Amino acid sequence: MSGRVVAYSSSPLLASRTPVWRSKFIVAGIALGFLALAGRAAWVQVFGNDFYRRQGEVRFARTLELPANRGRIFDRNGLLLATSVPVPSIWAIPEDVERDPPRLAKLAKLLQVPLAELMAKLEEDRNFVWLKRQVDEATAKQIAALDLKGIYQRKEYRRQYPEGEAAAHVVGFTNVEDLGQEGVELAFNKDLAGRPGSRRVIKDRLGRIVEDVGEQVPPVAGKDLQLSIDSKVQFFAYQQLRDAVVANKAKAGSVVVLDVDTGEVLALANYPSYSPAHRQNLTGAQLRNRALTDSFEPGSTMKPFAVSLALEKGLVKPTTLIPTAPGRLTIAGSTISDSHAHGDLTVTEVIQKSSNVGTVRMAMQLQPREMWELYTQVGFGQRPQVPFPGTVSGKLRAWKTWRPIEQATMSYGYGVSTSLFQLARAYTVFARDGELVPVTLLKTDTATPGVRVLQPQIAQEMRQMLHLVTMSGGTAPKAQTMGYSVGGKTGTAHKQEGRGYAEHKYRGVFVGIAPIDKPRIVVAVMIDEPSAGKYFGGDVAAPVFSSTVQQTLRMLGVQPDMSVKPQIVVQAVEESI
Repeated sequence: MSGRVVAYSSSPLLASRTPVWRSKFIVAGIALGFLALAGRAAWVQVFGNDFYRRQGEVRFARTLELPANRGRIFDRNGLLLATSVPVPSIWAIPEDVERDPPRLAKLAKLLQVPLAELMAKLEEDRNFVWLKRQVDEATAKQIAALDLKGIYQRKEYRRQYPEGEAAAHVVGFTNVEDLGQEGVELAFNKDLAGRPGSRRVIKDRLGRIVEDVGEQVPPVAGKDLQLSIDSKVQFFAYQQLRDAVVANKAKAGSVVVLDVDTGEVLALANYPSYSPAHRQNLTGAQLRNRALTDSFEPGSTMKPFAVSLALEKGLVKPTTLIPTAPGRLTIAGSTISDSHAHGDLTVTEVIQKSSNVGTVRMAMQLQPREMWELYTQVGFGQRPQVPFPGTVSGKLRAWKTWRPIEQATMSYGYGVSTSLFQLARAYTVFARDGELVPVTLLKTDTATPGVRVLQPQIAQEMRQMLHLVTMSGGTAPKAQTMGYSVGGKTGTAHKQEGRGYAEHKYRGVFVGIAPIDKPRIVVAVMIDEPSAGKYFGGDVAAPVFSSTVQQTLRMLGVQPDMSVKPQIVVQAVEESI
């Protein structure tokens, strides 16, 4: 069968003429389409491109923070107390992470987290999640070797504390964000932290930086800080305190060492302590800087202030006889007692023997307002002017509310509370010939002018009385130090429990000065709840004072002012509480 041939040229449709308007319509339509596309392109790229630029930046632009190097902390001799070292941190873009179970299991093991926890983290966010902050270099290299897509590393800074637990309560520590949390790290965080910089970049979907966008803002490093603390004095004081707390089966203890000339804090040690590098499962008892944050009734360490005021007012002289027999005194129905009946004592012997009765007899000749003013002038009831978190003001009630029995007990350290730091500073009045010395945690090279509180002669007379406390017949012969003359006052106070006092819980305290004729340091020691049989301040706190004084004065280059031979007189001496 032969096929039919169609002659298209003879088709009537092709033979008919196309209307001109139709051709123009088609051309116009095409032109309008091009104009619409051109207008849309102009809108997207020129006039209305802000929205699209933002959308693009959300997907690909990132602002990278450039961390500032935190300032270092030095002791007074330039030894490092805190510094920052770069360490890797592990992060991920969850939507890009390669879900390879064997390698993810290895990653979880290196991160020291269960695999389920790792998988849960990868579901928290599509674009960014921290997997572990601040890992060691060896771990970081093993993670990199896994070559897991979507897993990245970033350098951060981690603090190191070379002095460890000895200086932990002074220096404090930072958190994983490098912000101060305790101690000097918190108190001076603004200066130490510096200011982070920034870098605006475009990244591809694999997290790789394609190009920088905009101007880079460089970070500003934090300022270095030089403390007044002497790390060697700090370590030795901490060591002696720790040994005393353990030997006396005590709950805790504190030591404060002040430079009398400059007001610098040379040591501020507490036990128990902690390691700033390992802070897991820490308790508040370990974290507290007890010397600044804990207040207590100081007991007989308050007696020198009441007696000094009586001397200042001309009511007594060092040789004035004070009747203390029969060792008891009743005021408003309450009885005040001495541990021993002493008979008549001179004012000097009242301090040396730590007579409650003798002190009260002098204090009751004073006006309550006079005692309150002196206590306030030396800093009791006021927060210490040191930039340290958690410092307490203690308790000193307004004089108008004092009853006679309260005035009596306040003269020997009950009814008033103070921190060990406040007590140490108050004793600078005796060391600096009647001037109260401003204290500082920062190094200074100049002698600091003090505030006049007592006449120089009165302070010098009190120093000689305090010296006799450490001699034979005093309450603290164990405070004596080879090569150096010392003086100080013991205090042994019952601890408050509820509304009363615990019968068998004490704080043993010793605050002293050395050398006596030309004082250079004040050292205060507190032992909380000793339970090994001894609890008097002269037994548990004075030995720590003795060893700390000897070591500190040697380090300061102070020449011995006594023959270098044991001065301690071994005899049983009981102390009035």
